[in-house]
Amino acid sequence: MIEFYPQIKSVHIAAVMASGLLFFLRGASLHAGMTWAMAAPVRYFSYAIDTTLLTAALMLATLLHQYPFVHGWLTVKVVLLVVYILLGTYALKRGSTRKIRIICWLAALAVYAFIITVARAHNPAGIFAAIPQLLSTST
Repeated sequence: MIEFYPQIKSVHIAAVMASGLLFFLRGASLHAGMTWAMAAPVRYFSYAIDTTLLTAALMLATLLHQYPFVHGWLTVKVVLLVVYILLGTYALKRGSTRKIRIICWLAALAVYAFIITVARAHNPAGIFAAIPQLLSTST
């Protein structure tokens, strides 16, 4: 099964990008007053992308024997994913005011970006893991 790693990783990355882009577009359109973002076909498309993303993630974890709550960077990704989902629900639907929905949308986008840095670095600190190296080379 390891021979399918490159294809599964590619599907996972494509689903990450599609999911983030669709969330960005849905949030931006809702905050601009458009209603298409909450239409059933758009929501179902989002569910399909996220199901593909999760399936590919589980396949990669199984293939590579790297699991959340065993490997720190994956644990951080899972915890941040829960935070992202909660913020996303408040950004798109559950936020009681427009201001709360916008703040949650922006916070969710920041969490999404940080999850990507954790994944790229394979380090729980994500982008912040490089700061000590940057500081030590500049002196």
